[in-house]
Amino acid sequence: MTAEPPPVFATGPASPDTGLPAAPADRSPSLGARRDEIASDDSGGEARGPLAGIRVVDMATVIAGPGAARLFGDFGADVIKVEAPRGDSVRRLGWRPPDGDDDSYFWKLAGRNKRSVVLDLKTPEGLAAMLGLIDGADVLVENLRPGKLEALGLAPDVLLARNPRLVIVRVTAFGQEGPYAQRPGFATLAEALSGYAAISGEADGPPLLPPVALTDELTGTLAAFGAMAALWEARRSGKGQVVDLSLVESVMHVMGPLPSAFAHLGYEQPRLGAGIPYSVPRGTYQCSDGEWVALSASSDTVANRVLELVGAGGDERFRTFSGRFENRDALEALVAGWIAERPAAEVIRRFEEADAAIAPVYTMGDLFADEHFRQRRLFTTVDGVVMQGVSPRLSRTPGNVNFVGRPLGADTDEVLAELRATQARHTGRAASNDGAGAATDLDPAVDGQGSASSSGAVADAAAKQRESADE
Repeated sequence: MTAEPPPVFATGPASPDTGLPAAPADRSPSLGARRDEIASDDSGGEARGPLAGIRVVDMATVIAGPGAARLFGDFGADVIKVEAPRGDSVRRLGWRPPDGDDDSYFWKLAGRNKRSVVLDLKTPEGLAAMLGLIDGADVLVENLRPGKLEALGLAPDVLLARNPRLVIVRVTAFGQEGPYAQRPGFATLAEALSGYAAISGEADGPPLLPPVALTDELTGTLAAFGAMAALWEARRSGKGQVVDLSLVESVMHVMGPLPSAFAHLGYEQPRLGAGIPYSVPRGTYQCSDGEWVALSASSDTVANRVLELVGAGGDERFRTFSGRFENRDALEALVAGWIAERPAAEVIRRFEEADAAIAPVYTMGDLFADEHFRQRRLFTTVDGVVMQGVSPRLSRTPGNVNFVGRPLGADTDEVLAELRATQARHTGRAASNDGAGAATDLDPAVDGQGSASSSGAVADAAAKQRESADE
């Protein structure tokens, strides 16, 4: 394969800290026409996605919280990404296109299917607009340190009083309460504190962290599930709630029975490289031609077939799970030696003939070239950017990537115009019913259920606290 030139690492300057930036016309046309085209489908919402009609306000930053909102957007929800004037730092994280686009590929993925709105929540106008958006939302996603949402005047009890069905997803490093709640934290700390790093790496090497944003992506998936569960319950009760999710607790969901093994048996798993205590043989092995393969024998039937293949079918030491566990070093050495004597193509062919699980260790280039994954459409190209397709796949109402992450503030005018129009309609109905006066441009007149509500008092009460709140 001919390698393409590597993209330039994103190190460009941050966006200005003031004003509502107007995105360049050639890169940020209004999404109205495209959304109208999608919405005009007459197939009962199937082409729009199964979550069409749900509105998500995403004020989270970096990966985990925005990942939850991205999943909603992939399946048809209207996701409004609210950013501070300087923009989400993911816009400047990692590699960016070689054409001079300031937004990174990471942002193209994390911000896909979201409309981009810039609001300065430390101003009365920005806060009022945010309240208006939340009033009409089904889900709010945030990842401020505990207490910072409250300092902005957006405390959950305030928001739920205005919009009783609202689901508020709060993603933090350590949770909303506890001795560590106020500590700053990223996925690295969660991977260290959860015990994950302690068992990762070679036996004689240091603890290792995952080389991708594993915890953030996992947390985003769990946050989306928690939000969906809360939305489902709200359909029955009419009441929203807070979904409290921490990075540390998310990692614990991949630790399997290790907490139980320690609590009841005092077992602490050592570092085993690519191995797992209860699955032997299992790991990565180098072939005679230098290529690597990965295999696993997690069931007795598969293990027996592997043992026969490598010439150890009659060895009583390896007949049972416990025997293979107790004689791990001997069995691993036997399998590694057999593989090391043969080229990768032969190893894979022999394992496949024995109906045993094995695969080559792919690079990203290998993955792109594999016909199976081409047919499965593992990747998609949207707006000229190649990225992961939507997962999971729904047979009747599949998700879709309609557009990549938008330029900063590209949809501010459109979204605020929609907000004013909605407020005007509600104000008109209220005036026809009881002669109430009209609301100001950015002062929400109603909550998500149509009851009267004013943001003025909230904005005034929060004014003295705003400067201490993190964006």
